Amino acid sequence: MRHLTQADYTRQPWKNGKGITVELARAEQDGALLWRLSMATVAEDGPFSLFPGIERNLTVLSGPGFRLSGPGIALDCRPLQPVAFPGDTPVAATGTASGPSDDFNVMTARNLPLPSVTLHHGPAMIAAGGLTALFALEPLRVSGRALARHDLILTEGPLDLQTASRALSVRLAVPA
Repeated sequence: MRHLTQADYTRQPWKNGKGITVELARAEQDGALLWRLSMATVAEDGPFSLFPGIERNLTVLSGPGFRLSGPGIALDCRPLQPVAFPGDTPVAATGTASGPSDDFNVMTARNLPLPSVTLHHGPAMIAAGGLTALFALEPLRVSGRALARHDLILTEGPLDLQTASRALSVRLAVPA
């Protein structure tokens, strides 16, 4: 079990230069991205960066949310409701005038099974299977460990969410 905190995360500019990504964790194979977990703030209307060969999953954590639109895509991104879309389809955010939204992002290589993103309102048992990431939306205890808000656990084992706190779990069908 690997416990990551905000001190472990890295900040980098978006590919389109319109914001900052806080990268929580990632895995690569032969220099190609397998998966990435990150956070970002969508503060203005505009295009999202393109990621060819990548599937994206986005969950608004705070703020009013926004709309993502593009060819064949019309998604309402609302708080704590995961949405998925292809990373190589041009999409743009609209409806940000009512305020910025912070989001949690999962990117996976298209040749891998799609991840599942689940909101938990603890307590809960999360079974082992593949790689599980647990992202704390507020302070909580999981499998005997105290997590601060926005801490991340990566494990291939089961997790016991022991407090009535909110967390997102991500099931990735790839090795850590």
